[in-house]
Amino acid sequence: MPNIKSAIKRVKVAEKANAANAQAKSAMRTTVKKAEQALANNADNANELVLAASKALDSAASKGLIHKNAAARKKSRLAKKAN
Repeated sequence: MPNIKSAIKRVKVAEKANAANAQAKSAMRTTVKKAEQALANNADNANELVLAASKALDSAASKGLIHKNAAARKKSRLAKKAN
């Protein structure tokens, strides 16, 4: 543990940010997974889930959780499966 006050604060802030990022990234993965499963099972709400996954990917990319090209690639693959 650091001794300097500002370094102690940075550790606390980093831990909070890490937890928030992990939660957001996990939620994004879950929405993508649900969309892929719905497409595989030809569910009637598959298009809605694909839209939700696309939105989650865009949000994660804007927050810097994943690279924007990775988000675009995953969205493209989902759209290809949907069509």
